[in-house]
Amino acid sequence: MTGMAPVNLPSGGDLVASRPGGALHRPTISDIAARAGVSKAAVSYALNGRPGVSPTTQARVLAIAEELGWTASRAAKILSGARVDVVGLVVARPARTLGLEPFFMAFISGIELELSSHGIALMLQLVVDHAAEIEAYRRWQGARQVDGVVVVDLFEEEDRLAPLQDMQLPFVVVGDARNDPDVTSVWTDEAAGMTQISEYLAGIGHRRIGRVSGLSKFRHTAQRTAALHAVAERLSLDELVLQSDYSGEDSSRATRSLLALAEPPTAIIYDSDVMAVAGLSVATEMGIDVPGDLSVVAWDDSVLCSITHPQITALSHDAMAYGAHVARRLLAVLDGASPASHPVTPHLLIPRGSTSPPGGKPRVPRRSSSGHALLR
Repeated sequence: MTGMAPVNLPSGGDLVASRPGGALHRPTISDIAARAGVSKAAVSYALNGRPGVSPTTQARVLAIAEELGWTASRAAKILSGARVDVVGLVVARPARTLGLEPFFMAFISGIELELSSHGIALMLQLVVDHAAEIEAYRRWQGARQVDGVVVVDLFEEEDRLAPLQDMQLPFVVVGDARNDPDVTSVWTDEAAGMTQISEYLAGIGHRRIGRVSGLSKFRHTAQRTAALHAVAERLSLDELVLQSDYSGEDSSRATRSLLALAEPPTAIIYDSDVMAVAGLSVATEMGIDVPGDLSVVAWDDSVLCSITHPQITALSHDAMAYGAHVARRLLAVLDGASPASHPVTPHLLIPRGSTSPPGGKPRVPRRSSSGHALLR
């Protein structure tokens, strides 16, 4: 090639292509070093916040870098061992169900909002199972594509954490991992949420409670199931649990099965808002009055629960704040924070028109002075 100088890769800096004729080129570490009167190594230390230069020199280098509009290229960051300012999230769920879940979309938005405020990008990938998820982690780590990852949907028999620890890829778990002291986790109390729902239904007179759950392999599903069983035993309730894959279609199938029983439940708890909306539609189709003949409760409140008729009683949780909290904890891990377990704000049950005493009129929710939903 003629008419172009060789391409150089300064330590920690940008790829540079100098052209004859005075064409502008992207500023490099060499440019900053020349302006500051220091070595390229000193500039690299200053830009990456490493010891080896005085605070005065670092401040001068940073000021000159900003003035010149310098930014480190991704390739140079990888070669220098600096952070690439990307966080990964791999989700082993079908796209057809994930894309319809308001909770997951809000959760991911919360992660992205927090990361973007720090100039960090989120890389999202959908895979078919944990084997593919672990392979994605290995690929990302081998190519230095991410600084750390967020791990979601813990299994009862979890198989991803040990490989992540072996490959030394920083991570934060979304879910209850208190039994592993070497893991940083952010979690909600699933048992407390299910106890709140089931005690509420029992308190307004329901003795036969159904539930359309998510996949039983998930730890949060198992925790909810155990909590419902505990309340049922304590209060002498009948419980009927059917599993679904979180899709509206499968939730509709499970709802029909419950309502076709010789003694159907008088209330059904659904493990998501999408599932509850599907269940409400099935009840209407079958001529079952909600809430007169059947009460419906959704886990994870969203706008879907407010636009149905009747509006659906739901367990509320700020999914965006949850995602932002997870992102902050991962950033802390990247900065060297010790492993810790971080519970978040408990769920709050919001009674609406889809619940009432069996065969009775709905109790209209009112608000206390603290803003909590009450019944009258």
